[in-house]
Amino acid sequence: MSHPQGPSTQSVHAGEQRAKAHDSITPPIVQSSTYTFRDTAALVGYMEERMFWDAPQREEYGRYGNPTVRAVEARLAALEGGDDAVLVASGMAAITGVLWVFLGAGSHLILTGDSYRRTRDFVHGFLARYGVETTITPPGDLEAVEAAIRPTTRLILSESPTNPFMRCLDLGRLGEIGRQRRVRTAIDSTFATPLNLRPLEHGIDLVIHSATKYLAGHNDVLAGVVIGRDGLTAPLRQIQGVLGSVIDAQAAYLVGRGLKTLALRVERQNANGLAVACFLEEHPLVRRVWYPGLPSHPEHAIAASQMAGFGGVVTFEIDGDSTAASRFVDALRLPYIGPSLGGVESLVEQVALVSYFDADPDKLAVLGISPSLIRLSCGIEDTADLLADLEQALGTLGG
Repeated sequence: MSHPQGPSTQSVHAGEQRAKAHDSITPPIVQSSTYTFRDTAALVGYMEERMFWDAPQREEYGRYGNPTVRAVEARLAALEGGDDAVLVASGMAAITGVLWVFLGAGSHLILTGDSYRRTRDFVHGFLARYGVETTITPPGDLEAVEAAIRPTTRLILSESPTNPFMRCLDLGRLGEIGRQRRVRTAIDSTFATPLNLRPLEHGIDLVIHSATKYLAGHNDVLAGVVIGRDGLTAPLRQIQGVLGSVIDAQAAYLVGRGLKTLALRVERQNANGLAVACFLEEHPLVRRVWYPGLPSHPEHAIAASQMAGFGGVVTFEIDGDSTAASRFVDALRLPYIGPSLGGVESLVEQVALVSYFDADPDKLAVLGISPSLIRLSCGIEDTADLLADLEQALGTLGG
């Protein structure tokens, strides 16, 4: 095509060959652990070619590559505007892979405080054993990030928006800080999706997604992906072959299938998220709402300047204690109670119970997580139905 393709077109077509096996419109699932060679000459030619290419299109063993996986990787790279993507078995496999590759004994990591709990657990529980030091900076505070940089700093990792308070970073400024100080930057952009935010365009080195969430979109597969420029993904592909964090062909196919409708789903989830956030902010039984699309959000101006949409996740605090919050959650009829997000079904969680059930109350207070904090991930249900359900559930609280 003579003009750049839009994100919806890329979601459907990028990375796929026009002609497919058996004239199928869907890409085939290549369910094979081993790839054979017709003769010794073909084997030698393949091995010689591997010496000159970092990422050949075909591998001899499933831990190193798969045609179904490669096609989905190409589409994900196109969606984010990256040179390459590495699809792995889960979002945590993507995050830990980046940390293993770019950090070593004596190195230093900067991590923002409002990051995923399991990321923090890995940093403190595992990386610290190998001599990696970590500084946790306040969410959204890039002055603190820059002040924390040391000669040994190798990576700055954050989310945007973050979980659960939807804090947003000025990615252009973060990318500039990384370039000036020669520190790699990585953003977990799971909550945004490539439809709402493309961190690489703002100068970020690597973007990470839990593809389990919006990218696959149907709550039926685990996957993760790392996307980047300038060969930064090559060592990630190498470590994947060693550690074995591979995704199987069936799971990759499900991610690819989910991507076909990504633009349509995100458009509806953006609309639902904004409508729900506006409704909740005006309700007398809701103390506070965190949603980047609201002017009351601390980084609304930043989000509005770099995001095409604000996503489907709304975090809010209701009046009352933990019992009242549980009563509200149990009264909802459309959202399921569950720990994930980004699927076609709405999901709701009382954050202190689902994500921090075993946490010390004092630690929760430091994190700003109250017993009545609720995270709602809007699906693709009709907006009016979601609002009516929220209204009736809040009505059970009295007031």
